[in-house]
Amino acid sequence: MRLKIITKTIWVLSLVSLFTDMASEMLYPVMPMFLRSIGFSFLLIGILEGVAEATAGLSKGYFGQKSDELGKRLPFVQLGYSLSAISKPLMAIFIYPMWIFFTRTIDRLGKGIRTGARDAMLSDESSKENKGRVFGFHRSMDTLGAVFGPAISLAYLYYHPGNYKTLFFIAFFPGVLAILFTFIIKEKKLTGTGKAAKNFNFFSFLSYWKNSPQEYKRLVTGFLLFAMFNSSDVFLLLKMKETGMDDSAVIGIYIFYNLMYALMAYPVGIVADKLGMKKVFLGGLLVFAIVYGGFAFNHSFYLFLVLFFLYGLYAAATEGISKAWISNIVHGKETATAIGTYTGFQSICSLIASSLTGFLWYQFGGVVTFSTTALVTLLVIIYLYYFHKTPAVVH
Repeated sequence: MRLKIITKTIWVLSLVSLFTDMASEMLYPVMPMFLRSIGFSFLLIGILEGVAEATAGLSKGYFGQKSDELGKRLPFVQLGYSLSAISKPLMAIFIYPMWIFFTRTIDRLGKGIRTGARDAMLSDESSKENKGRVFGFHRSMDTLGAVFGPAISLAYLYYHPGNYKTLFFIAFFPGVLAILFTFIIKEKKLTGTGKAAKNFNFFSFLSYWKNSPQEYKRLVTGFLLFAMFNSSDVFLLLKMKETGMDDSAVIGIYIFYNLMYALMAYPVGIVADKLGMKKVFLGGLLVFAIVYGGFAFNHSFYLFLVLFFLYGLYAAATEGISKAWISNIVHGKETATAIGTYTGFQSICSLIASSLTGFLWYQFGGVVTFSTTALVTLLVIIYLYYFHKTPAVVH
C-alpha cells in the first residue's frame, strides 16, 4: 500500500506558515521604506535586521533543544506563531528606535521558538526518501503567503500611498488565523531525549555542536560560511529603490520573486530526492552568485525581473533543501536540536552579514557590496564540493 506523502499534519502546518508569511510579507517589502521614512539610515537598518535575526537564531537553538528534550512540538509551534502575530500591530504604535528594535525582536523570537519544533514535526511526518518533497511542499505553501501579503500591500498603497502604519494593523488578522489553525493539529506521541539541563542556559544547545556527527559539522560549516555574507533581502529592495523605482514597482517585483519561489519549491524538492541534496543545493548557490553579480551593476527594470526569477530558483533549491539534508544525517530524536543549532548559528551569521552589508554599502556603495557577496558564494561552492562528502543517512 502506497503511503500518503503529504499528510494532514503537513497540510495544516503549511497553511499555518502560509497565513503567517502573508502577515510578515505584507510588511517586509515596505519595511525599508517605512524605516527610512522615520529616520533610519542604511547602517541602522542593517543593524536592526541583524540583531533581530541573531535573537531569532539563539532562540531557535535553545527551543529546538527543549522540544527534543520534552518530546513535544506543538506547544512551541503555537507560542511561536502567537508572538509573531502580536508583534505586527505593536510595531506601528511608536516610532522610537528602541521600540522598533523591541517589537521586531519579539517577531523574530516567535520565529525562533517555533522553527526547530515545526521542522522536526515535518521530518517526523516523512521518510528519508521524501524529505526534499515534504520540505519543498512546505516552503512552497509558506511562500504563497509571500505572494498574497505583498499583493495586499500593493493594492492598499495604490489607494493610500505612503500610509505604511495601517498595514501593520491589517497584518494582525492573517496572523490570528494562523494561530487558530494550529489547534487542529494532532501531535504524535514522542519520547524525549531525557537530556534536560538542570539550570536555565540559553546557550546550552551549543553543546550539541561539540557532540554532533562530523558530517553534520562539515556540512553546517559550509552553510554558515555562506550565511555570513547572505544579508537580508531588504538590501535587494533598497537597491531597486535606489535606481529610482517607485514603491509599486519594487513590491510588484518582490511578489513576482515569491511567486516563482512558491511554484518551484515543490518540484525542486522532488528533483533533490532523485538527484541528491548536494547537487541541487550547490546549483542553487551558483544561481545566487549570478544574481548578486547582476545586482551589482544592473539598473534595468526588466533585468531585475530576470534576476528575481533566478533568485526564486535559488531559494527553492536551498532553503527547504538545507533542512531536509540536515534531517537526513542526524538521529530523529535530535532533529529539532540539529536544525535549531544550525539555524541558530545561521541567524548569528545574519547579524554579521546584514551589519557588514550595511557598512559596505555606506562606505563603498552597492557595486562593492553585491560583488563581494557573489565572490564569497563561489568560494563556498568550492568548499562544499570538495570538502563535504555526501553522507549516509542516520536512521
